[in-house]
Amino acid sequence: MTIRVVVADDQALVRRGFTMILRVHHDIEVVAEAGTGLEAIEAARRHHPDVILMDIRMPEMDGLEATSRILEEADWGARVLILTTFDPDEYVYKALRSGASAFVLKDIPPEQLATAVRTVAEGGTLLAPSITRRFIDRFAQRRVNTVAAARLARLTGREREIMTAVARGASNAEIAEQLVIGAATVKSHVSSILTKLGLRDRIQIVIFAYESGLIEAGDHDVGH
Repeated sequence: MTIRVVVADDQALVRRGFTMILRVHHDIEVVAEAGTGLEAIEAARRHHPDVILMDIRMPEMDGLEATSRILEEADWGARVLILTTFDPDEYVYKALRSGASAFVLKDIPPEQLATAVRTVAEGGTLLAPSITRRFIDRFAQRRVNTVAAARLARLTGREREIMTAVARGASNAEIAEQLVIGAATVKSHVSSILTKLGLRDRIQIVIFAYESGLIEAGDHDVGH
């Protein structure tokens, strides 16, 4: 299937560059470009893309607000990949809280951009290693969210085990091996966790696991 993409960046040269890189791949179609957050929202409404490449700093409305609005409206499974030259902690945290599925820097090698788009389109998550380390370190300074902690009561003991493993960076196959259960069973439990807690994807599971105090930041050693 063709992955439909919207490229949103306030610099025309950057937009065109991303578009040219992606259009050489037969399984990716760039359906629109946007230069502001408002244009990104309009493009999403009009074209129903699978993935939106979203810059953070844009006029009229920034990419974080645009991401939040698009994902609130999208009923077709749209996913957002944040691309930026900036990577301070507050941007990472806000981007992931807004529902973004990936956060990578604009110096990503061109050949990796299409891979990132495919990963996000397939329901995966992606964080640059340097971003991940600081993102997790940030949680060490945060207080436990008592509301989130209370919501943990919705999960079974097994679901808590699996949530902990996901938050520590384990794949479904690795969790299956650790707990001596089938990969399909792990996948079913992850889906149940997402449903019970109203989360979008594995990145939000990681955020929730730390905010709720299920695990401590010092325990985490992630890849992506």
